[in-house]
Amino acid sequence: NCGGMWGRDLGVMLGTTVPLHACEHFYIVSEPIAGLTQLPVLRVPDECAYYKEDAGKMMLGAFEPKSKPWGMAGIAESFEFDQIPEDFDHFEPILEKAIHRMPMLGEAGIHTFFNGPESFTPDNAYLLGQAPGMDNVWVAAGFNSIGIQSAGGAGMALAQWMEDGEKPFDLGDVDVARAQPFQRNRRYLQERVSETLGLLYADHFPYRQKATARGVRRTPFHDRLAAQGAVFGELSGWERANWYAKPGQDTSYHSSWFKQSWFENVRDEVHALRTGLVMYDMSSFGKLRVEGRDACAFLNHVCGAQMDVEPGRIVYTQFLNSKGGIEADVTVTRLSETAFLVVTPAATRLADQTYLQRHIGTQAVVVTDITAAEGTLAIMGPKARDLMALVSPDDFSTATHPFGLAREIELGMGLARAHRVSYVGELGWELYMGADMALHAFDTLFDAGRSLGLKLGGMHMMDAARSEKAYRHFGHDI
Repeated sequence: NCGGMWGRDLGVMLGTTVPLHACEHFYIVSEPIAGLTQLPVLRVPDECAYYKEDAGKMMLGAFEPKSKPWGMAGIAESFEFDQIPEDFDHFEPILEKAIHRMPMLGEAGIHTFFNGPESFTPDNAYLLGQAPGMDNVWVAAGFNSIGIQSAGGAGMALAQWMEDGEKPFDLGDVDVARAQPFQRNRRYLQERVSETLGLLYADHFPYRQKATARGVRRTPFHDRLAAQGAVFGELSGWERANWYAKPGQDTSYHSSWFKQSWFENVRDEVHALRTGLVMYDMSSFGKLRVEGRDACAFLNHVCGAQMDVEPGRIVYTQFLNSKGGIEADVTVTRLSETAFLVVTPAATRLADQTYLQRHIGTQAVVVTDITAAEGTLAIMGPKARDLMALVSPDDFSTATHPFGLAREIELGMGLARAHRVSYVGELGWELYMGADMALHAFDTLFDAGRSLGLKLGGMHMMDAARSEKAYRHFGHDI
């Protein structure tokens, strides 16, 4: 599927997700300007503009902050890559700044005003590789106006991938397997690409959050967290509490080259984690149930660690490829003789599920995504055991429930599975419960935790805390 702006529709025909949508993309070419030769290309990100000398004329193009999606009703079969009606009012703010930057543009006339469609993706990264769930469907689309400069490397990588049957190097950021099925929704794409086109020239601040097409996927605890001041970020469509604002505090992300606006909030959350008690929502993390009579042998083949452990044991491991390279960084819990739970980052859930399914072969193994079926709350900090004693009659001593063990517990008036494991380097448990009991579990823990000074924490806290303990994160440290 090298269908360009037709890639999404072609993907639907093939039963795959290729999330991209066309936007109007503008540039002008001036009349000839005397002495204008051999100038370098100039990019001015603050003004969303680029300049390029073109045979004695000046070309001015733009990646404006709010773009115009095109072809919302579909692209006609007779349409070829051609000019579409111009919109000078939309381009005028860019031109005004350009004349201030380069006064000669104000004196030269406009020879050409071109407006043509260009496809963009929800995250501004192109879509490359083998389509999930398909044996012989490959994708190279959604190049976000950098197709010419990316073509050589993308073509080489894709050819090697097709020939060898595995990625030649880490391509996770552009792997089409990162695309979530809901992202082929046309309304979602129209809203999101109106923003992502302009982000090509924006500063790529860490944790920068997109503002459009939000609220699609929510964990069972979303409304409870929002009521406590949660400021949400988005990953793979999931709304996740990133940090907690104080009453009256501005909850907007104001990215800066200095301390971020949420720095003090996250510092307070980390301090509470290290000295007291924090609860945070991990429901967005991928949960894959691997089961069947060959499940243990299968995971032993895919994973680097020994999977033939007693039921209830938790193993931290990686999926390895034929070169010994890392394909995924996960925890695997043996639930029974024939069933395992793989917990993986939210961003790579589909890619990791696809990797497992491609390696099953003739083995009696089934891989099922149960992410949305369970809520997950992490209870972490020196007082974690004290809280568990308030909400459950079970014994949480190290002798009964050591690190690396998962077991069923009573929680309030319901049941949960308590995994003693930590990604933040403190005493604690990850609690998994059915989505139907998730709010009861939250209310029970939150109400009981008040007497212990329980504080809610977010994803920024988790990231800071795991960095302090040198716990690796796949895609950044690995």
